[in-house]
Amino acid sequence: MTRRDYYEVLGVERSATEQEIKSAYRKLALKYHPDRRPGDKDAEERFKEAAEAYAVLADPEKRGAYDRFGHAGLGGGAAGPGFDPTIFADFGDILGGLGDFFGFGDLFGGGRRRGPHRGADLRYDLEVTFDESARGTETTIQVPREETCESCRGSGSAAGSGPEVCRQCGGQGQVRYQQGFFTVARTCGMCHGTGRVITKPCGSCRGSGRVARERKLTVKIPAGIATGQRMRLVGEGEHGGPGAPPGDLYVVVHVGEHPFFKRDGDDLYGEVTASYPCLVLGGRLKVPSLDGEQNLDVPAGTASGTAFRLKGQGMPNVSGRGRGDLYVQVRVDVPRKLTREQRKLVEALGQTMDSEHAERVERDADAEKPFFERVKDIFG
Repeated sequence: MTRRDYYEVLGVERSATEQEIKSAYRKLALKYHPDRRPGDKDAEERFKEAAEAYAVLADPEKRGAYDRFGHAGLGGGAAGPGFDPTIFADFGDILGGLGDFFGFGDLFGGGRRRGPHRGADLRYDLEVTFDESARGTETTIQVPREETCESCRGSGSAAGSGPEVCRQCGGQGQVRYQQGFFTVARTCGMCHGTGRVITKPCGSCRGSGRVARERKLTVKIPAGIATGQRMRLVGEGEHGGPGAPPGDLYVVVHVGEHPFFKRDGDDLYGEVTASYPCLVLGGRLKVPSLDGEQNLDVPAGTASGTAFRLKGQGMPNVSGRGRGDLYVQVRVDVPRKLTREQRKLVEALGQTMDSEHAERVERDADAEKPFFERVKDIFG
């Protein structure tokens, strides 16, 4: 059967760069891989064809021979004599890290067996009060996790025994089978890539090498921490396999609400009420803060809804870079009930203020009249 031109197979020009060739092959490999299209013989053939084309065009020497003499320059083999299977050793690089997803981290025997896995990371959700987040605190948490079994020291084997070489993969951690013109290596299903099988499992961990335990940890909460921020405790996650490092523990903080303060970044916001005379005549109010009550001087003629800034009275910055500000909004306190004497005073005040208001409106209206109309009003 006549083989197609390799450049045509990959859909690239003859002047294509190495990266363009690799990118074209990656797209075809992802599209036609048998794991994505099981049972599709046509897809399998397209996949093999693309792999053969890439094996030649990715090798400068073979590509040069192919460019000069075509398929004849490669000899009689599928990819020509001297075909180097290690060109696919780092298949994960070609597929952008998806090689392992498809189960062939090393094609053509060029890969390497995986080592012990790092322990899993853990998450712990911690609730603290608003005051604790403002001042910082120290608390103890209990974290359930998988730890190395003390009986077998993580080996998974009973005392006096040890793991044996896996019969299925011969200790390689991988099994290989022929797929067309190349060999595919997959992780061994019996030993799960370790190359060893436990024949006499430990009674404490049942061969897993790990047991479930609760560990008490002391956690320091820095002042200024906010909801959603997390702290990383290195090495406090689950234990890894033999010789592998443990994972990390991430403590995610949730801060409770405060009856007065509302937080925005490092700034705090609150609202207080003041009597009408205080806003009109001026006065002093007591307002809450993280450091206790503070005096707030309200100048005369303050409108309801005015906000005052108390610099440096906000939340501490979690990184230790100063503090935010406190913004206090003052609103007039309108009483629902008045004594008879208070009502009379308010009514008298209202009459005088209404009279002043009417005169002010009339003056403003006159000021808006054209000059000749104001002269006419004065002299009739």
